[in-house]
Amino acid sequence: MKRTFLLAAPVLLGAAFASLLPAQADKQPVQPKLWNDTVDKAVAYCKNSQAADGSWSGDKSPGVTGIVLTGLLQTGKVDKKDPMTEKALRYIESLINPKAGHIAGKDPKVQLQNYVTCVNVLALTAADRDSYKAVVNDAAKFLKNLQWDEANGKKPGDDFFGGAGYDSQSRPDLSNTQFFLDALVAAGVPKDDPAFKRAATFVSRCQNIKGETNDQPWAKKLDDGSFIYSAAAGGQTKVQDKPGDDGSLPGYGSMTYAGIKSLIYCGVSKDEPRIKKAYEWVQKYYTLEQNPGMPGVRAEWGLYYYYHTMAKCLDVMGVDEIATPDGKKHNWRAEITAELAKRQRPDGSWANEKDRWMEGDPNLVTGYALMTLGHCKPK
Repeated sequence: MKRTFLLAAPVLLGAAFASLLPAQADKQPVQPKLWNDTVDKAVAYCKNSQAADGSWSGDKSPGVTGIVLTGLLQTGKVDKKDPMTEKALRYIESLINPKAGHIAGKDPKVQLQNYVTCVNVLALTAADRDSYKAVVNDAAKFLKNLQWDEANGKKPGDDFFGGAGYDSQSRPDLSNTQFFLDALVAAGVPKDDPAFKRAATFVSRCQNIKGETNDQPWAKKLDDGSFIYSAAAGGQTKVQDKPGDDGSLPGYGSMTYAGIKSLIYCGVSKDEPRIKKAYEWVQKYYTLEQNPGMPGVRAEWGLYYYYHTMAKCLDVMGVDEIATPDGKKHNWRAEITAELAKRQRPDGSWANEKDRWMEGDPNLVTGYALMTLGHCKPK
């Protein structure tokens, strides 16, 4: 996550994790009326807040529109030919740069090119139009050129290798890399593409785990399975401003879910130790009250980014309930829906009072909330 812009086949894990705890059932299903009412209010807000040019917060970042449109379409509540959709798509079309291959504008800030292109790939693929296929393919090629690899002067032993940053010259981080992988998957890039294997190297190096998958000196200090913001340049976490006295770098919720999802996209089995250990961490620290692992004043930093990353990760994993150390099983879809309904503002929007990484912007945060709710549909 950055100050500039944050966007900033189900295989149940029950067999793998059921033995960890004698969990008791707490299986409240998603309430259809609550989900529908919450989404309907958010859709109404988006209709009212959309600018004349079809954007949402286009004056703040060209990527917010992609987040909002993706969320609207993923809920299934807004038709792909709805006037609101058509206006948003025309705005995104104005960001297509045929010469460069990205979807970030005619003359964008360099550090926005990865995030903005990624979220607009998500929006265009959600719109599902043949006319966008060439644009999406060009964007996927552009994104792969941003990845740090041998062509960019980094070898597999380098802590930059396989990651994606703001551009081909920026230090890579897990937030940029997870959106990079989201976009490649949405674009239909084959699973055997070398970009996924390279990304797995970087993502693995962002994990607090002792073993051959992470050769960074800090990784063995905590060895709890959590993920940090970046392994590059010695490592960085958003939990604290510098490493602990022992050199440790604590992980936190949004990046741990990002790490799990990213490894799965890269072909790592859900039964593999990296994912099992990370999943144990999210079981232990399961909460919707804060971004777990973030202390004190930082507890709600990136909270709605966390909700979205959590929901998408668990959906990708095929997990319907999370068993926690207190012996309960949590229907995360129902609990996230209830939490978002509680936090929704009277006008149908959401905003984070602990404004960090643009989460004070109700358009961006409402987009995150809608993307989250798209993974929480009543069954």
